Amino acid sequence: MKARFMATTSAAVLAISLLASGCGSAGDTKKDNKPAQAATNANAVQINNETADDYKAIIDEYRKYVIAECDLFVTETEAFVQAIKAGEIDKAKAIYAPARMHYERIEPIAEALGDFDPNIDARENDVEAAEWRGYHKLEKALWEQGSTEGMEETADRLLEDVKLLRAKVETVDIEVSMLATGAVELLNEVSATKVTGEEERYSRTDLYDFVANVEGAEKIYELLKSKLKDQDAELTGEIEQRFKEINEALASHKSGEGYVSYDDLKGEDTRKLSQALDALAEPLSRMGAVLGV
Repeated sequence: MKARFMATTSAAVLAISLLASGCGSAGDTKKDNKPAQAATNANAVQINNETADDYKAIIDEYRKYVIAECDLFVTETEAFVQAIKAGEIDKAKAIYAPARMHYERIEPIAEALGDFDPNIDARENDVEAAEWRGYHKLEKALWEQGSTEGMEETADRLLEDVKLLRAKVETVDIEVSMLATGAVELLNEVSATKVTGEEERYSRTDLYDFVANVEGAEKIYELLKSKLKDQDAELTGEIEQRFKEINEALASHKSGEGYVSYDDLKGEDTRKLSQALDALAEPLSRMGAVLGV
């Protein structure tokens, strides 16, 4: 949700401000640090000038990924909406979680585009009752009420929002810094609501969202990996290992083509998932600083 994104961004800005303050005072008190500081500045200039070409290729590749996910999201949402309007409860339930995975993989982009996240992904009580719409409103109708009666307008509006998101991602400005913070934000999303079972309070399909958020973060890491390895091979190896561990932990909860209900998880299961998430989040949060973006 946008509120969580803004809070994370504010925290990041504060951390950067404190770091900048610390670096400034160190430079004032120790003249011997000037050569190191000059080298750091030169390195920053090199990273900034490196390139347009280098990072442009990465950004272009990420945009292609976002557009592809959006295309699939539109297709799946169309099928979901058709099932809702036809009163096909079981079919709509089957489509619900897999369709949402396409959105969860690229959620930071949606959050950067204004009100798309609350319009598509707001949970009950996240927004005013009169403004609540999107997937979770339909989730409640399917799993709690067991009926889609009166949901036609909500379904149509959801499809409109999803198609508009697809149109917007064609032209959204994407910077490298957005990728680095976006990867961390995806894991924050998991920590805030998925691993606790709060996101999908009616369907209990939280593990689908968990997996999709991790996949979205891993895609960003894969795109930046070669550059990160040039700067810090040890950190690159650590992140690689942590992704492997969390993917293995999630794979143990697969059921057919999907995942088990959150209610089927035991306390030990959620504890292990949470630990694997924390183990990944820490080194991944250092990626942006190492890259200088």
